[in-house]
Amino acid sequence: MDEIEVPQYFICPISLQIMKDPVTAITGITYDRDSIEKWLFSNKSTTTCPVSKQPLPRDSDLTPNHTLRRLIQAWCTQNASLGIDRIPTPKPPLDKTQVLKLLKDLKDHKNLMQLEFLAAENERNKKCLLEAGVPKVMIMFIVNCYKKGQIEKGLEEALSILQFVKIPAEEVRVLLKENDQVLDSLTWVLSLSCDEMEKSVAMKSHAVLILKTIIYKGDPSHHQVLERLNPEFFERIVKILRHGITQKAVCAALHVLLSACPWGRNRFMMVEAGLVFELIEIEMGAPENRVTELTLAILFHLCSSANGRAKFLSHGGSIAVVTERILKVSAAVDDRAIFILSLISKFSGTNTVLQEMLKVGTVSKLCTLLQTDHAKYLKDKAMEMLKSHWEVWKNSPCFPNLSFYATTFHR
Repeated sequence: MDEIEVPQYFICPISLQIMKDPVTAITGITYDRDSIEKWLFSNKSTTTCPVSKQPLPRDSDLTPNHTLRRLIQAWCTQNASLGIDRIPTPKPPLDKTQVLKLLKDLKDHKNLMQLEFLAAENERNKKCLLEAGVPKVMIMFIVNCYKKGQIEKGLEEALSILQFVKIPAEEVRVLLKENDQVLDSLTWVLSLSCDEMEKSVAMKSHAVLILKTIIYKGDPSHHQVLERLNPEFFERIVKILRHGITQKAVCAALHVLLSACPWGRNRFMMVEAGLVFELIEIEMGAPENRVTELTLAILFHLCSSANGRAKFLSHGGSIAVVTERILKVSAAVDDRAIFILSLISKFSGTNTVLQEMLKVGTVSKLCTLLQTDHAKYLKDKAMEMLKSHWEVWKNSPCFPNLSFYATTFHR
């Protein structure tokens, strides 16, 4: 196919591939439908035409270019013997009436399967499903399963659909106001055990991602949601962190936990649920940088209490893994790691703990940080730790360079 000269006007300006369903935007430029719809829906704010750079509202009409499509199809047929794929006539676009017909009978598992397929197919379908009120119907389906206390056929599909068709913020607020069982139903999903492990992980991962969406889009009722969380909620989050969900869902779960941290009662419940241990275990697995930023941010909140610090120190690798992350991940991680170690050394700094910090390289990292271009407040925090425990650390043969700081510490 590389040797065949394809007419330039058959090529989509975005994908640089032969167009299968050419449509013309209000700016007069023709694109392949899938490419321009992805361009429009992947941009949060008002976007522009990729070619002309003129304003191109997300809800602007895309006019099918039937003449160009027929020309492309005829050319592909003529060149089929040379390896060019024939292009079928595009299916008619999904309309609201078809969606409403599927929603009428959700007891038929095939209808939910069809809705899931449509949601995954393209951006145009997602927009249609959203306009037909699919997100709210899926949430209510999940709530009804919770009320019955059983896994209905279609539960997995309902959860999956909500990953493709995001719940609008206004709809989230209305749902939370009208039905106080939305959060309970998603928490219930986190406790479910299925015969198929893969199916169980998928459902729980979907549920966590939906929880994140609800908590973040539920603002200003956001605070009310977080204030009424119960021990069972945190116990189930900890359990799925321990037994496995997708990486994307782990990140979502950590976002939810971090959002709940400002409330003291939530921090207490997290510690009691065993979250401190699980966060350290996650870090022991060397996760991606964003996960490390979230885990250390949560650990900082939890180490602000005596029971949180006690749980932190009960894990043999806690000080070592937090120390190891300093100067290796990001400025945000350096900040949280230094403050965690500061809380530990200040309020729980027994001789055993201080010797452990020396052994795993914490003191060395603090000294190195003083020589970097980090913010002054962070260097001050590192210096404060070194000065506070100089008498314990100064004679260590492991770090003879500490003598360099002696005069500074005694000023």
